[in-house]
Amino acid sequence: MKEQNFKNHSKWVPGYHFVSFLIILILLVGSIRNLVVFSDGNKYVSTLLVLISFALFFMFFFLRVFALRAQDRVIRSEENFRHYLLTGKQLPSTLNIRQVIGLRFAADEEFPALVEKAVKENMSEKDIKKAIKKWKTDPYRV
Repeated sequence: MKEQNFKNHSKWVPGYHFVSFLIILILLVGSIRNLVVFSDGNKYVSTLLVLISFALFFMFFFLRVFALRAQDRVIRSEENFRHYLLTGKQLPSTLNIRQVIGLRFAADEEFPALVEKAVKENMSEKDIKKAIKKWKTDPYRV
């Protein structure tokens, strides 16, 4: 894997983010058009197709959200444990999950100081990532 940095750390899965989304969107638009324009009298099948399309659209969205929420919980736990190992204290409770996610890319040498700076300056996730000098790779992200 290529070494991660601020410019290349985000991950897009084309089959999920683009192809699946486009297929579901086409199905949704086509099924609504079929219901409104082409159904003559019997709208039962057309209505079912619209409902299935909406169900797929919501599943597409929530599958991603649920996976990311579970990952966020794991990241908070891992980074809290890492902070405890490095400083003997838990992460400050004032850090929000987005800040913790940004901090996970900081190497151990700069992690405690960056935590303090993030708390003191209320840095955003993006600002935290930009402040990292030595990037810690995370190949297991979703």
